[in-house]
Parts: sequence; C-alpha cells; structure tokens
Amino acid sequence: MQLRLYLLSVCFLTNFILMAQDRITGSLDVTRSEVLARQGMVATSHPLATQIGLQILKDGGNAIDAAIAANAALGLMEPTGCGVGGDLFAIVWDAETQQAYGLNASGRSPAGMTLADLKAKQLDKIPSLGPLPVSVPGAVDGWFSLHERFGSLPMDSLLAPAIAYAEEGFPLTQLIAWYMQRSVPAYIARGFPNIRETYLEQNGGALPKEGEIYRNPYLAATYRSIAAGGRDAFYRGEIAKTIADFLQEQGGYLSEADLAAHESEWVDPVSVNYRGYDVWELPPNGQGIAALQMLAILEGYDFSDIPFGSAEHLHLFTEAKKLAFEDRAQYYADMDFATVPVEELISKAYAEERRKQIGDRATVYHAGAISAGETIYLTTADKDGNMVSLIQSNYRGMGSGMVPPGLGFMLQDRGELFTLEAGKANTYAPGKRPFHTIIPAFISKDGQPWVSFGVMGGDFQPQGHTQIVMNLIDFGMNLQEAGDATRWDHTGGTSPTGDARSEGRIRVESGISYETIRGLIDRGHDVGFTRDGYGGYQAILRDPENGVYHGASESRKDGQAAGY
Repeated sequence: MQLRLYLLSVCFLTNFILMAQDRITGSLDVTRSEVLARQGMVATSHPLATQIGLQILKDGGNAIDAAIAANAALGLMEPTGCGVGGDLFAIVWDAETQQAYGLNASGRSPAGMTLADLKAKQLDKIPSLGPLPVSVPGAVDGWFSLHERFGSLPMDSLLAPAIAYAEEGFPLTQLIAWYMQRSVPAYIARGFPNIRETYLEQNGGALPKEGEIYRNPYLAATYRSIAAGGRDAFYRGEIAKTIADFLQEQGGYLSEADLAAHESEWVDPVSVNYRGYDVWELPPNGQGIAALQMLAILEGYDFSDIPFGSAEHLHLFTEAKKLAFEDRAQYYADMDFATVPVEELISKAYAEERRKQIGDRATVYHAGAISAGETIYLTTADKDGNMVSLIQSNYRGMGSGMVPPGLGFMLQDRGELFTLEAGKANTYAPGKRPFHTIIPAFISKDGQPWVSFGVMGGDFQPQGHTQIVMNLIDFGMNLQEAGDATRWDHTGGTSPTGDARSEGRIRVESGISYETIRGLIDRGHDVGFTRDGYGGYQAILRDPENGVYHGASESRKDGQAAGY
C-alpha cells in the first residue's frame, strides 16, 4: 500500500514539475537560474538574513563580517535550527594568504558530570531533552574567534540588524512557521519552563503563523549585551550565571566555570583530491571526513557511463556510505581524547581496499582495520575573494528544551551524541566534545577557491556533500542544478552513539524513478521515502576566469542567494 501511494505521488509530482518548469532556457530540472554578481554574494536559508549579509558587504564589511551578521540573524529568524545556544564550525578561504582555515567552535561537556554519574541514573544513553545533553554553547565564541582573526567592521555593527529585527519583529516564513507550530507546543506539553514566556508571551500570547509578526526582545537584550561586552558578556557574568543556575536547578551539571573555560579551536582542514578537485572538510569531532572517505571510494568508478539517479549510481553510493559510516562509528571523536587516524582513513590506498568489498548486492560491512536533526548553513564571499563556509546548529531542531529565563534562546542537546559504552572513541567524558554531525565544506582547484557549500540534515550531511560534489564534477550540473537535483539517503548501520545496529534503508525523493527503485530492490536494498530528511543547500562558486560569483539556494528551504 505504501509503495502504491508512493508511485501515485511520483506520477502526480512528475506531471506537476513538468508543467511548472517549462523554462525558456537551461535545464528543465532546476527551479531557478544561478544568481550572478562580481562584488559579493551571500546565500542563506532565510531571505532577510541574506539581505543583512549583503548589506554588510555593501557597507564595507568582508565575507567574515557578513557571515557573522547573517548567522546572528538566523539565530533569531530560524530558532528551530540554530542560535547562540548551539555550536558552530566554519571554513574560511583567506584571499591574502590563499589558504583555507578551519574553526571548530563546538563546546565541551560539563567538567562536573562523569560517566559514573550518568550510569548511576540507570541510563543506557544520554537523553535527547532536558539538562543532561547540554554542552557548552560554542557559537558566540566562534563569532568572536572569526572576527578577531579576519573581521573588519565592529561587532556591534554586525549584531545591530538582528537586534532591530528581534525588537521590531519580522514575518515568519513558511517553513519556519511550520517547524515552530510543531516544536513549541511539544516542548510546552513536556512542561519545560520558560517556553511560553520566550516564544508566546512576547508575541501576544500566541505563536505566530506564516506571514505573522514574530518578536524576541529577550534575544535582542542578549545580543545587546554581547555587542557591548564581547564574548565575556556571554561566557562570564550575568548571562553565564543565568545559564548555569537554571541548568543546575533543572538537574544538570553545566557550571559557570565550564562556560568561562570555553575556547574555540583553529584547525587545519583536510582534503582528498577528487578527479582534480580538492574537497576540504574539517577533522573530527565532526563527521566531515566521512564525505572524503566516500569520495575516495567512489573515485574508482567511471560515472561517465553510469547515469545520474540510476540503480547503479545509488547502489555504489550507498555501499560507499555504509563503509565510511562503519569507520565513523569506530573512530570519529574528539581528537583531544581519542587517536583518530584521519590521514589513513581518507587515503587513496585505504579507499582502494574498502572498494574491493563492494559487489553487486547490498552488503553488511564493519569498520576497517587501521594502524594507528535541524541545522542552518550559510556561505558568503566578498570583492577581495574571501569566502566563508559556515554551519551552526542546536542539534535536534530547537534543542534540549532548556530555555534560560529572560535570555531568548534554547540550549543545544548535542551531548546526546556521546555513547555511554565504556572504552569507545566517543565514550562520554568530562570536558569532552561530543561527536558532531554539522560540517561545512569547500572545494578548490589548482590552489584556487572554487565552491563554498554545505547541506544540512544530521547523518545526511556527508551523504549530501558527496552528492553535491558528484553532481558538479561527475554529472556536469551547474551550482543551482546540483542543489535542486533529486536526493536520497541511507539510514542505519552502526552509530557513534552506540545505538543498536540496523541494516537500514535507502530513502528517495519523488524524482527517483520506479525503474531505479526496482533495480535497488533487486540488489537487496530496502527502499522507502521520507517527508523531511534531505537537509537544505546553499552554495557560492567563484569563476576562476573572471572572478564572477555564482550563487545558489535550493527550493526545499525558504532561502535566497543574492549578490551585487
């Protein structure tokens, strides 16, 4: 019955798409043309945030300034996915040094919470909600780390647009209104404190719907404190005390000392060369190298003879993902606590050995032998050639349900991604950064910047990165086509959190043909679909010949790419 309904939806949607996309020129499979500009480009998942970033560029700011301003706006405008209660990662292409720099702005677990404490609570995993999964929020320190090294305009100027929107209000977009109508009542139903006061009572007692005005004066006040007092206004003093006191009242462990001790870390991005293009990711505690592992495996196949969206394409992709994710579960963790053999995992020699395990049918894999939920993504570029790839998240949608009184934001639940099984790379420990799903990406060619991009969506992210790279390089799509193209993912396998293993399922969007679905079933795959699992894509490409920027923002989100 489910498959029958799926096929009916495919037929309907296919006919609808064909009617809706009789474009005069260009691909019929794309929703819009690329945005083209010379002086600067901003692509985010919210049009107002994009316009804020663009105005910062026009006012003399650089790509780093624009990224910070846009991210601050998104923390207000998309509270269902991000905010100053969460973490941040970024890759910055610096035009002066012609080099990529990585920033890991993820927070650590409470120093006063031990594995024994959690075991004493009869837990087999850290819960998704409440005070226990809350780790130090790293986003604000991430802003100031980026600004100190690369920024140009004063921080108060960068936060001013978001402050104004928080105080005066703005209309909720379609997707965010839908997410908020689902999320906020669920938190209220669980009895979490300060939800009504933060999200309803500041808006006349009711949650705004699409097109209605949403305000958050509590968040405006928090942003004003940060603009005036810098990072210490968040990690020390009244804000830190409010966060720590509230969490401890709720049974948590995060302390003022944990917040005061937090620092972001500059890291060297790592890369693989995929058919002449260098694809850059950040090393763990994130999962970016899973995309590099997948690409290194898939480079061994000639996709000039394998059509996009075919059963062979999805089969090879899925098997490469399964191999990489087994290694992800075994090895990926905070590198201050675990030895992660990054160079070996992304090497061509290791990829060749892993590739030998792929056959014609779906297979169960294990980690190789080595010798050693919602998010936002944005990207910016300026007239000097600086580019920023930035991703930020609270993890499960709005986060833990923990809203400190009067501050206007929810704290992340990223600590859920530890495992409580002793002896694993990602086993919980005090002061440790959890395994992270959010990853920014970058592509260069011949030492020159080419594409800054990201795709949201938890475990989908390395799969989405791999799909985008293949769409651009193997299938010759332009930047907008690469994001609009039909997607799929594979769920299941072994997890870094120690969840029970499942063999998983390939979930496809409606653009995947039944011929492909049947071919996958013949190869032993379980195939299904989902309403909401494929993330959201933003990207900027720099033409190496004339320096023109190409911007793309996909149709699955409310977003916009804009330049000047």
